[in-house]
This record gives sequence, C-alpha cells and structure tokens, in this order.
Amino acid sequence: MVNIGLAARHNRQQTEKNAVTKRTTYSGIWPVAPTPFQDDGALDLEGMKRVLDCMIDQGVDGICILANFSEQFLLSDAERETLTRLCLEHIAERVPVIVTCSHFATDIVVARAQQAAALGAAMIMLMPPYHGALMRGSAEQTFAQFEAAGTAGIPIMVQDAPLSGVELPIELLVRMAREIEAVTCFKIECAQAANKLRALIAAGGDAIEGPFDGEEGITLLADLDAGATGCMTSALLPDLIRPAISSHLDSDRPAAKAVYERVLPLINHENRLCGFRAAKAVMKEGGVIASDFCRHPIAPLALDVRDTLLRLAGDLSPLALSWGK
Repeated sequence: MVNIGLAARHNRQQTEKNAVTKRTTYSGIWPVAPTPFQDDGALDLEGMKRVLDCMIDQGVDGICILANFSEQFLLSDAERETLTRLCLEHIAERVPVIVTCSHFATDIVVARAQQAAALGAAMIMLMPPYHGALMRGSAEQTFAQFEAAGTAGIPIMVQDAPLSGVELPIELLVRMAREIEAVTCFKIECAQAANKLRALIAAGGDAIEGPFDGEEGITLLADLDAGATGCMTSALLPDLIRPAISSHLDSDRPAAKAVYERVLPLINHENRLCGFRAAKAVMKEGGVIASDFCRHPIAPLALDVRDTLLRLAGDLSPLALSWGK
C-alpha cells in the first residue's frame, strides 16, 4: 500500500513537473527588439547591443528579432544577416531568441531558417507567403512553405497578422500543428484575436503548445482569458506587462486585471498612434539608444504624439525610460 501511494505521488509530481515545463517553455513575454539607426540612417550596432541588454534587464522570457516592429521591411539582406549574427552572439543564450524569417519565396525562408538554426536561435517566426495586396499563398502553398521551413530543425511560431492579408483558417492552423512537427506556437493578432485563440485551442488541443497574442498586448486580458499563455509586445514596457501574464497563469485574474488596467493607456497610445516608433522614442529618452530615427518613408512621430507618449510612460516608469541614464 505504501509503495502504491509513493508511486501515485511520484506520478502526480511528474505530471505537475511536465505541466510546469510545458507552461514555461512557451509562456510569458517575448517582445520584439527594435532596430536602432544612427541619425544618418546607418545601422547602430552598438545601440543594438544596448537594446538587447535593456530587454534582458526588463525580465523578458525571450526576444524576437527582425520582426515587423524591428522594421525588417526597411533592411537590406546584408543588414539582416549582420543583425541576425550580432543579436544571437550578443545575447549568448541568456534568453531564447526567435528570428523572423518570413518571405514570399520558400527557398529564401528555408535559407533564413537554416541560418537562424545554425547561429543558435530557439525558434523562427513566419507569416504566410504574401507579396503586396494580390499575391497570396493558398492554404496548400502556406502549408508547404511551413513544412519546408521545418526542415531547419527548430520550432516555428506561426504569425497570423492582418499585415499579410492572408486568411489562416482554424482548420489550416490545426493541420500544421498536428502534421508539421516544428509548428508549435501561434501568434494570433488578427481581429477578434480572443475568439480565434479560443477556437484554435479547442480544436487543436495539446498540439497548440504556445498560443500567444500580439498587437502590443492591446487585447491581452481577453486573450489570456481565451487561453493565451504568452504575449509578443514591443520593447516599450514588457517589464510592466509581464506581471499581468504571470498573475493570470497563476489563476489570479484580479491581479492580472489590475496590472493590465494600469498600463492600458500607454499600450493604447502605442498601438493606435505610434507603432514601432514608440519603443525607440522611449529608449532614446531613456539613454538606451542615441537616435530614434526611422528610415524613409516612415515619418517621425508628430511632436504632440511623442510628448503624450513620454508623459504616459513617465507616469509608469518602465525600465526603458531610465535604463541608460
């Protein structure tokens, strides 16, 4: 009887350990690193290192590089390769790194994925294949591209974002999760993300290992309620958002709600008026980077929008606002 009891307790402990391991593998806050430029538009490589160090000091669970909020669409192929290598070498496995490898051409996606894997990335992130408003991959073409990317041997996060204009139905996402071993995580940032997250988790079950939200966390509480385990925000205030995620995962929704309500005005201002320029403006103010320059045709923030951003940030004191001072 004693042995049976010990075995039962051991099995229960092992089950709990496995649950915790699964939760912590793909949970928490994994923000996007901004790409700093000098005032003349050249890459600021030393500034890039400072951005990464600041993000690690923010207590992030992982970092995503070369995403849309990294201005990847304003980088040359050579600059992209430089940044991939620099970021992975500088982070040096202090936190796991996701490398965004999206491209319309499958061969280029595979080459980028292989490079990311070779340099030590923990995961890659991919949008479905698209080019402009009219060239979009079909469901079968999207599946085939993700399947090919999976040959690089590291996990894949599917980015379901309105920017692509590609519809990713639940059936396709679940099929990819079940039939492509590498597909483990899903960043859902389409309209009504919570509804899609809830439907995806219900249909995919254990195959959906990392359901994330995005969009700077503007619908974070609803998405956590729907089953999201993590969030990919900007680098503006992950240190202040992470406690909401941790509290919710610990089944303390009131605490999560209180944290979320406190930071929501700043998140809303970032999401609706600033975009990726917000993190760079705050990091410049906080001495993390020397310039918040954005390459043409991106316009600088309007002065009143920037002033309001800094005022809202000042009320909350995110680490990025003081890290370099």
